[in-house]
Amino acid sequence: MPATKPHRTVEHPTEGFRSAVLAPATDRPVRVYLPTDYQPKYAYPLVVLFHAEGECEEHSVRLVPQLSRRNYIVLCLRGPVKLGCRADGRPAFGWTEGKADPGTRAALAYVMNQFSVHADRVFLVGTGEGATAAYRLGLSMGTRVAGVVALNGRLPKGRLAANTLRVLIGHGTANPVVPVAEARRAAAQLTRSGSTVRVNRYATSHRAPPEMLGDANRWIMEQITGKSLAHSH
Repeated sequence: MPATKPHRTVEHPTEGFRSAVLAPATDRPVRVYLPTDYQPKYAYPLVVLFHAEGECEEHSVRLVPQLSRRNYIVLCLRGPVKLGCRADGRPAFGWTEGKADPGTRAALAYVMNQFSVHADRVFLVGTGEGATAAYRLGLSMGTRVAGVVALNGRLPKGRLAANTLRVLIGHGTANPVVPVAEARRAAAQLTRSGSTVRVNRYATSHRAPPEMLGDANRWIMEQITGKSLAHSH
């Protein structure tokens, strides 16, 4: 059960998704999920989802039920780089290589202020290119991030500063976009810099199947509770 914390609002928001448009990135709406039986008097872990290249926040929304309906408040972000439209008509976005992203920072501040979030339990979860964005933000925020989950993505290029980041890498052994060797390289580089890393491999391509997201949920809960819950791969 999440730790108790003071009420931030007098209302009792219902579970499910809600949207918000925030300055300074009014062209990047965010989606926020409140878990089943949401209780404002408890401080929940926050999971921040970074979509893959060519997707948008609505693709992250689809992953939430596979992760958990009741364990977390979830923030689904939209990347700042416009890539046109997909074949299905949805807008496509990507992530910048720059370190500063005012839109992401504003979205984090909004969720922390509006909902009952445990400030020491913020987890960044990215798929594909979104994993690189999650890495980048996690490394820049240091101890303000409880962990990073990188699914089928790459570690940002460049030298890593010393850190104590906790990282779960989930990677498909048949990934044609980012070879599994990249996961091994990332794990070695992160470990040398001081990170605590677990690598799970899956017989899949560049997608994030339910098994991968289920393991991500178990790993996050393991970081919170200190108890081993994850399967090994």
